[in-house]
Amino acid sequence: MTPARVRLIFMLSISQIFGWGTSFDMLGVLGRTIAADLGMTTEIGFLGMTVMMLIMGFAGPLSGRLLEKYGAASVMAAGSVVFASGLAVLSQAHEPVAYFAAWVTLGIAGTLSLSVPCYTAVVEREGASAKSTIGLLMIFTGLSPTICWPLASWLNGLFGWRETLLMAAGFHLLVLAPLHRFGLPLIETRSHAAQAAADQEPLQLSAGQQRLAVLALAVISVGFSGLTFGISSSLIEMMKQAGASPALALQLGSFRSVLGISARAADTFAGKRTSPMASGLAATGLIILGFLALALGNGSTVMLGLFIGAYGLGSGLSAISRTVLPLSFFSASRYAGISARLALPSNISTALSPVLVAALLDRGGLPMVLVLTLMVGATVLVALITLVMIAKSSNHAVACRAQLGSVER
Repeated sequence: MTPARVRLIFMLSISQIFGWGTSFDMLGVLGRTIAADLGMTTEIGFLGMTVMMLIMGFAGPLSGRLLEKYGAASVMAAGSVVFASGLAVLSQAHEPVAYFAAWVTLGIAGTLSLSVPCYTAVVEREGASAKSTIGLLMIFTGLSPTICWPLASWLNGLFGWRETLLMAAGFHLLVLAPLHRFGLPLIETRSHAAQAAADQEPLQLSAGQQRLAVLALAVISVGFSGLTFGISSSLIEMMKQAGASPALALQLGSFRSVLGISARAADTFAGKRTSPMASGLAATGLIILGFLALALGNGSTVMLGLFIGAYGLGSGLSAISRTVLPLSFFSASRYAGISARLALPSNISTALSPVLVAALLDRGGLPMVLVLTLMVGATVLVALITLVMIAKSSNHAVACRAQLGSVER
């Protein structure tokens, strides 16, 4: 834990906690008040989050090109300025058109400063060994609602929601923009050897194998996003339909985030003793086990506990796995571009899956949702096995070439 690494983790944790806390997470406290003031239903108001995630998805490839050209520090600083603009527009909105225009702006800001740019900043500085730092950042980022919800509620009570959003805009402009541009540790000038290490591909893949790997990574990203974000908003209702009392469903649902953070911490501190593929397989197995327990439990408290335990741990592991898996197949220098391409399907899944799950739960009940989740889990498992086979095939080809070279010598 060098001083530069501590500084990197601290700066990016502040960035992500308040970046998510003043955008996607903000509606959890202010959403109903804002919707009522603008004459919208709560459902329409909460569509702002969907708009943000869709824009982040569609703008992802562009952000990848910007990151490769200008670097994460400059791109994230620009994102903070755009965040300030979006929050300022939102604070002055008096009708739905301005409201959703603000969320489009926040989506562009998120593309430039949340998740992919953050993890790219780590990979720029740590290369292929960035997994543990990314894991720590994910743990701290999970604290965003814990920190920002009480703060937003307090400020709203003192000043109102418009002034609260203006203060958030000022924080992005005056604190986060300089922090991103000047506060992150500088990227050390790389020697030829260091640059070669960043450019070195972890596996020798053919063009066809690379395309198949990207497709499998996209399937995994979409599946894990749907199984986490899509389910979390309907988790309590699912357990109630499975036979849990409202009180028990609330207690178990509240425990899920603790399990998720614990799983991320365990995977992070395990370090090099685990691989992203092993974490992904474990996550998928746990999630499938959890949904099977919910389907077959008949409302048993033990089986409900097994469901939330397996699902909570699995969803926590899945977040780290899908973020660092590209480093197992592509070089550190290609991480930004590959991750930005994967952000498009992942963010679309994040935006639409909560609506889909809620609709299925209301119209078809729990059995229909469980069939969908098990099908998605099985698809993710197939994609992970495909990646394992690609890796084994590449290693086997390298071994054969080495053996042939030895024989020729």
